[in-house]
Amino acid sequence: MFTSKERAKLRSLASTMRPVMQVGKEGITESLVGALSDALEARELIKLTLLPAAGGDGENLAANLAELLHAEVVAVIGRKAILYRRSSREIAHIEF
Repeated sequence: MFTSKERAKLRSLASTMRPVMQVGKEGITESLVGALSDALEARELIKLTLLPAAGGDGENLAANLAELLHAEVVAVIGRKAILYRRSSREIAHIEF
């Protein structure tokens, strides 16, 4: 879990980001989870668009994805979700 300061910092970093992927009518698939895992490993923080065709509300979809990816939901704003997972690679990590 994040403190409110950490969550605010991650939200501000994500505010200028473009969504890396869309979750559409196919829903959550194995290939989507693999691609998102690779994106989290490279960036640590990603933004997604959750299309209405994906079914369910944005909060549930984001929670399901976070569980599958071993990530944390930073925020869900409308149909946009922000996920965070610390990378295991030697990169410049996001500092809180």
